[in-house]
Amino acid sequence: MKKRSEVLWAVLVVVLLVVVVVFRDRIHFDWGSFKQQIRHIHWGHAAAGMALIYATYWLRAMRWSVMVRPTKRVGAASLLGPQFIGFTAVALFGRLADLTRPYLVARKIQLPLASQVAVYTLERMFDLGAVALIFSCALALMPKNMPHHEVFVKTGLVSLGVTLAIALFAGAVKMAGGAVAGFGRTILSPVSKPAAESIAEKILGFRDGLNALESFGEFAAVAGISLAMWGMIAGAYVQTAHAFVDTPELGQLTFSHAMLLLAASIGGSLLQLPIVGWFTQIAVTATAMHTLYGAPVEAATACGALLLMVTALCIIPTGLVYAQVEQVSLRRVAEESEEAGKAVI
Repeated sequence: MKKRSEVLWAVLVVVLLVVVVVFRDRIHFDWGSFKQQIRHIHWGHAAAGMALIYATYWLRAMRWSVMVRPTKRVGAASLLGPQFIGFTAVALFGRLADLTRPYLVARKIQLPLASQVAVYTLERMFDLGAVALIFSCALALMPKNMPHHEVFVKTGLVSLGVTLAIALFAGAVKMAGGAVAGFGRTILSPVSKPAAESIAEKILGFRDGLNALESFGEFAAVAGISLAMWGMIAGAYVQTAHAFVDTPELGQLTFSHAMLLLAASIGGSLLQLPIVGWFTQIAVTATAMHTLYGAPVEAATACGALLLMVTALCIIPTGLVYAQVEQVSLRRVAEESEEAGKAVI
């Protein structure tokens, strides 16, 4: 983890220096206006957003409990700690700590790590499908009087197509996962054999996760929890934007418009680095709000910072408490999970 992190840090520093040099004369930021936006935040909306985010961690624990049920019956409450600790590790150490949750779950319920990495892979696929479905429906049904209506509808239709593609892929993997993995390995091997093997293994892991859902009821439960969870996350984005009551572009943000902000935020978090990733995340969401909604750059930046706090950083105090209770060193467990993950991915 340390070597990869150092390389990523070096790349990011170079990129930031280039951006500062190129755009130093083009950036006009009123710090007085920014402070004014911070002072006038409606903290009731922000608290509502945090409450929604905390509720999603309980839903994540419930979903994981359903996915491991065919192997071992585990209560959702016992899986809540690994969710809090795992997402705290990601918030502090970036995406390099992403395998902390399956690692902690495997250790806690005494199952092989490979089985929990399969659950993690399945979880990510359900997340992607749920986001795509909510995103496409929200945008496709957007009122015609909304600005940029045609662009939003086309984006929603494309997202709906992606959702259908994910469903077809999942069906193909469940029925013939070995053949799909072999096909992927054959196609990608001329480009990169390590990448081909890695993708093939991930496909097989996804198949194992799908096969773990033995009944339609379990599949429906996982799908329903995923949709509810991402609907609540989108609701947290709406509540956070509504906290800026003095900025109509944000204070009156609709659910449909919030989905574009959610998509931008997800994209900005894919390569999140320790600490520095917080600022890149703020920059991505602020740019989206300024470009898509016409929000003043100062208000957009303040909202981006609050979004980061509501959706990612608010979990840190609880995660640190759980880590102390369960006697877990966040840095050590993040490094151990990455090393252990290399053996099964």
